[in-house]
Parts: sequence; C-alpha cells; structure tokens
Amino acid sequence: MKKVERINVIMRYINNRAHFTITEIMREFNISRSTAIRDIREIETMGMPLVAEVGRDGGYSVMRNSVLPEVRFTGDELKALFIAFMATRNQQLPYLKSRQSLAEKLLGLLSETQQEDLFLLNQLLFFEGTNPNNPDLLDLSDLPHPMLEKLIRLLLSGRYLQVTANEGGELRAYPIYLLHLYREKSLWLIEGFDLEAEQQRILPVDRVTSVEALQPKKQWSPKWIEERRSRQTEEMNLVLELGLGAIGQFKKYHPLKASLSYTNPYQTTAILRSAINVDQPEELEEFTNWLLFLGEEIVIRVMPDEIRRKLLGKLKLYSRV
Repeated sequence: MKKVERINVIMRYINNRAHFTITEIMREFNISRSTAIRDIREIETMGMPLVAEVGRDGGYSVMRNSVLPEVRFTGDELKALFIAFMATRNQQLPYLKSRQSLAEKLLGLLSETQQEDLFLLNQLLFFEGTNPNNPDLLDLSDLPHPMLEKLIRLLLSGRYLQVTANEGGELRAYPIYLLHLYREKSLWLIEGFDLEAEQQRILPVDRVTSVEALQPKKQWSPKWIEERRSRQTEEMNLVLELGLGAIGQFKKYHPLKASLSYTNPYQTTAILRSAINVDQPEELEEFTNWLLFLGEEIVIRVMPDEIRRKLLGKLKLYSRV
C-alpha cells in the first residue's frame, strides 16, 4: 500500500475510534513502530485533532466536539465567484465538467438569502455571447477543443512535445518546447520553440490532430531557447500612432501579430507595432483591409511600400463607388 493511500485509510480508521494505540496501528496496517509514529505525526499536521495520553497503556484519542475551521466565503467573495462563472460561459475553457461540479458544490454552501442574491444577478447580468432575449441560447459552444485538456495534462509533466497539425490539408509534425498555451481572439494557441527549425512557432489548437510527450536526445536550456528567440524576432515593419477611435476598433479585432502600447495614462493614444510578411499575398490583403477597418485616427510612422500601394489602390476603388 502506498504511503498516501495508507495515511488516508489510517485517518478513517482512527476517526471511528475514541482511542487507539501505536501498537494497534502497527498490527492493523502491518507497519513498523517508526513508520506508525511518522504517519500519526503527519496526520496531526494535516489538522486532525489528536490528544496523546501519557502512561504505560497510553495512546491517542480523537478530540470530539472539535472540528477544523470551515472554509467560509463572504457575500462579496461568493458574488465574485458566481460572476466569474457567468462571464466565462462562452469562453471555451478546459475542464468544463469540473467547473460545473464546482459550481454545484459552491451553491450547496450558500444560505437561502445568498442563493436569492445570486439568482437575481443571474437574471440581470449579461456578458459577451449572451442573447438578452434568450439567455440560455449561447452564441458559442461552451465546450473547448478536445485536444486542450490533453495538452494541459502533458505540459504539466514536461514541456517537450511532438505536435502534429493540419497545415493546409497536409499533416506536419513539429517537435517543440512549449513556451505558452494561451487564448486570443477566441482561439487557443500553442506558442512553442521548434527544436528542428530552431525558431518560434505558433499553432492553433483546433488544427492539432495529435500531441504526445517527447523525449529529445538533447535537452535545451530555457536560457538558450530564449536567446535563439530574441535573435529571430521579426523586424517591426509597420508602426502606427492610434487615436481613441482607432484603439476602439483595435479592441474589436486585431491580427495575432499586432501589439499595442499605450502612450498616456488615460489610454487615449497608443503605438501599434507589427511584422508583416509582404511576400504572402493573403497576409498582405488581410492587413490592408484591417488598416482600413481602424478608421481615420491613425498616423503612419513606418509602413512597407507594398501595403502603401495596396491601400492607395483600395482607396481609389472605394472613391469610385
């Protein structure tokens, strides 16, 4: 029997008895005296109220009418937890089933008055993705991509992964060192360092067909990987100054490669930087349309000639309409 399992069984054993001795524990669980004493001490540190009895026949007794302090939530803490659950209904988060059972357990801790407060909040508060006319109708599926939970389980035991993804109808395998797993623009993304190409790679989770733990022949240090990444940082060939209206448009939608830095405490002006591959027609088209989407409150600092020409062409086309 493993130690953790044995201690759990011993806790149940002594909890059902008014009195017990080390000898009884040794005999019942077939363990040595030193092991029994260590287990009892560990159980005490976990909070079980035991009283040692001195004497030849001494042992231990469990203090009755003495319980560990319960975890209690304030009214504001309960509202914060409930609102967090409401706000993430459409966020496609992992461990959905566990989230549901956790919510049920929390509700079981509430008084009738607290339940009434949360019921009222549920009627009045709506978040992104909720249809006010039919709150139970979700715009997005709450279920995350099935590969997401597997990814989380694997990365907790090691960050070297073999990821196979569908790239334009072709399956490609990448041995990566996982840097981050994050969500942006309703997409879960894997940010990893490709161990073969020795470059950073971003893969959408919804394109991943399989992922396995990887045992590389060589272990790269995080410091070495970070140095390689910093050398390969793409040159920011698009730099814009954004006003308040353009910042609002940016928040509504922005490409994955774009980053925003506010230039005043009120967040009414900002600098936008991005790296655009002008040799990729699809990316060029996407960025050009997006720049028009930002509106008039932009000042161009740096822009590739290819984008400038494409913008002028679109503006001429729109002026004819």
